[in-house]
Amino acid sequence: MNTNETVFEMMNHLTEEGFILGRVVTEQRGAFMVMTRTGEVLSKISGKLRFDTVQREDLPAVGDWVLLSKEGAVIEKVLPRTSKFSRKKAGNEAEEQIIATNINTVFILSSLNDDLNSKRMERYLLLCWESGANPVIVLTKSDTCSDIEEKKREVENTLLGVKVVTISAVSRKGIEDLMPYLDKGQTVALVGSSGVGKSTLTNLLVGYDVQKTKEIRESDDKGRHTTTHRELFLLENGAAIIDTPGMREIQLWQGQEGLSTQYHDIEELALHCRFNDCQHEDEPGCGIRMSIEEGSLSEERLEHYQKLQREIAYMERRGNKRLESLERKKWKSIGKQRKLK
Repeated sequence: MNTNETVFEMMNHLTEEGFILGRVVTEQRGAFMVMTRTGEVLSKISGKLRFDTVQREDLPAVGDWVLLSKEGAVIEKVLPRTSKFSRKKAGNEAEEQIIATNINTVFILSSLNDDLNSKRMERYLLLCWESGANPVIVLTKSDTCSDIEEKKREVENTLLGVKVVTISAVSRKGIEDLMPYLDKGQTVALVGSSGVGKSTLTNLLVGYDVQKTKEIRESDDKGRHTTTHRELFLLENGAAIIDTPGMREIQLWQGQEGLSTQYHDIEELALHCRFNDCQHEDEPGCGIRMSIEEGSLSEERLEHYQKLQREIAYMERRGNKRLESLERKKWKSIGKQRKLK
């Protein structure tokens, strides 16, 4: 039995009579390459699915399990997702952009060079906690770093409670630490800035070159875009990885649950404040201010938590207004069609 058949054998319970089960591998220009038991099929969305979908985010995305027409060329239904990693779409519109779905683990990659940025990784981490997948921080290019352990500790101290792994694609050191997340049937998404080694790691795990790679610029240690779209690849053991383009902007779409996970220490301290509406400024009996004075909590950590809290609240307000607008447009369209009948 080949890898394709092994994966679909595991997912037989998802199949409905009269349809072909498939998984979205990639999307380009409105068409979807869908992996089925017998091979890949270029498919489009059915008119009914497009009409019934209120939100664009409910249309197929890379990683989705879908049901195809018997001919295999039309996607009739998107099956319920077990997880969804998404961010706010770049630009001014309050619109969600799905990066990958039905993933078990997210590898958040950052290279061990001058561009190492714990705060940037933290934004990925919040999105990951919100997605329903488990995060792993992967610090790449350890062969180019002389103070690996120091930088690893720095990240661990900022991103509390998250697994941090250091690897080198050149020497393959540390790659074995990633394998427990890549068992048969598991799906891992790779996210991070351009040039951190996502495509290189993809090629290494797949076993041959499926993605183009480029070296980072020597002038500023910044990466250059090579991956231009999200794509799912199967490994020989039946696991899957989803490679994604580098993200210049990491704007939070939702994240209150992720914020509570990442900053559970602050939220637990807030329970000891005298007043329920404490702003943690100069109120008497503030548990957080007491911890800052004692040195067990830094002012910087509190300020960053509050900044992220404001950003998430703002995006939720904008997102709710957008949903209301989409719902009104849908029912207006239905009303027009009824009048024409």
